[in-house]
Amino acid sequence: MRLAAMEKRIGARLLNRSTRRISLTPEGEVYLQHAVRLIDELRELDEIVSGNGAAPRGLLRVNAPLGFGRSVIAPLVSTFTARHPDVQVQLEVTDRPVDLIDKGFDLAVRFGELPDNRINARRIMSNRRFVCASPAYLEKHGTPKKLEDLTRHRCIIHRQNNDAYGVWRFLVDGRTEAVKVQGVLSSNDGDIVQGWALDGRGIVIRSEWDVTKYLESGRLRRILPEFALPSADLYAYYPSKKNLPARVRTFINFLVEQLAGEQA
Repeated sequence: MRLAAMEKRIGARLLNRSTRRISLTPEGEVYLQHAVRLIDELRELDEIVSGNGAAPRGLLRVNAPLGFGRSVIAPLVSTFTARHPDVQVQLEVTDRPVDLIDKGFDLAVRFGELPDNRINARRIMSNRRFVCASPAYLEKHGTPKKLEDLTRHRCIIHRQNNDAYGVWRFLVDGRTEAVKVQGVLSSNDGDIVQGWALDGRGIVIRSEWDVTKYLESGRLRRILPEFALPSADLYAYYPSKKNLPARVRTFINFLVEQLAGEQA
């Protein structure tokens, strides 16, 4: 009866009804989507009115890169929910860029800055990028001494988003210098290209977070250290809001505590 009254009031049918199944009409899909958003906004309003000291609660939707999300963010989410049992977390991992607002995410954890003025960002930790190769590769093919030498080496290419294929950019005296490299191996997965480098298949660019343990153990060596690369700092991105819900603010603080603390 309530549904029929609602459909009469708005002048649209929200459900398709048959003897076997019930499904949402296109109007019903739109109505549900906006209703869910309004409910979330009312919950956020309750948190704001009740004060910033309120315990975090409610649904937290998080997006993270595939490999990093699986190996690092997922365990941290487990710890977070143990500390804050009133927060329900939905973690989605993907290497494709996502529109936080259109997809309804509360925040995304991403390496590097995103050019979107509709969102805010907080840096979680610094993360330099290094040019690396295995000792076996360097012994067989020699060690590059200058940037131009890279063009004569086998380079392993990590294909990311819309970056120019096989172009490595370095920061030299305050300007960017591009080097076109080549090689027979490439992948859109960072763990795969790193594995190839460990196997001695070529030179690779990887972040400090990924390769520190291999540099310390000697399985990889950093080359051309005098030439800096654009950093891949880790950021938490979230839609622009004056008052963040307690669950979002608390989770971002938790990430900074857990990840930035490892650099100390």
